[in-house]
Amino acid sequence: MTSAVEETLTANGLRHHVIRWGELPVDVVLCHGFLDIGWSFDALARELVDAGHGVASFDWRGHGETEWIGAGGYYHFPDYALDLDSLLPQLGDAPIHLVGHSMGGSACVMYAAARPDRLRSLTLIEGIGPPEMEPRDPAKRLHAWLDGVAKVRRKRSKPIVDTRAALKRMRVQNPELGDELGLFLASKSTKKVEGGLDWTFDPLHKTWAPRPFQVEMFEKLLEAIATPTLVVAGERGFRLEDERNRISKIEQHHFVEIPGVGHMIHWFEPRMLAVELSDFFAQHQP
Repeated sequence: MTSAVEETLTANGLRHHVIRWGELPVDVVLCHGFLDIGWSFDALARELVDAGHGVASFDWRGHGETEWIGAGGYYHFPDYALDLDSLLPQLGDAPIHLVGHSMGGSACVMYAAARPDRLRSLTLIEGIGPPEMEPRDPAKRLHAWLDGVAKVRRKRSKPIVDTRAALKRMRVQNPELGDELGLFLASKSTKKVEGGLDWTFDPLHKTWAPRPFQVEMFEKLLEAIATPTLVVAGERGFRLEDERNRISKIEQHHFVEIPGVGHMIHWFEPRMLAVELSDFFAQHQP
């Protein structure tokens, strides 16, 4: 059975929780999405190891077992790119296949635009950016951000009874989540607190960002990607109205749609996703 080893690496001043699968040097790095964790790639990672790869994943800052930002800090997207820039060299010297899901894909776009020499290929799993965000007015946006942060700082969350109760909450967004995978993810996504459990992610993640997402700026990053890129979408996934236009900005891209699955492709179709990734990686070996 494929071994999984956990370690802690300091990247950009924060302690990052890292998971490695297999015995080979890491050539694939998997980056999770919003309020997800590195362990959610477990099944996919094992499939990729069987296909001949060394695989690593990690928890982004403020997620899972990775350190939260300090007092007075916040989570800005360029910070994720800076974390990657510090973390990836610690996982290996050679260029890697970088895979990002959802929010993690958006961060990988930023990194790929700035550090093409570090990548062998890029895969974006429903990770071509969110839709245009409201409110767009800067003053209204800042007002919402200030109020949101203040609310989080004064609010004390009610403990979750147990992992099954946590799974029930997870099923609000993903009702098809089965017991085996769901309880595994729930156990890895929570921590013990007085009176029960709490989520491991920093509540600040659920506040409005101070700056709205701007498609025009993100398209400039997509245009700057020189790395061969695989774009993966679920047939029932989180699809954007301007999906085709955004993808067209990437010079070297290939698009794949996974049938019968929604946004969390790596949860529900890891084997099918692994086949697509392995085929794509094979085309871009050194």
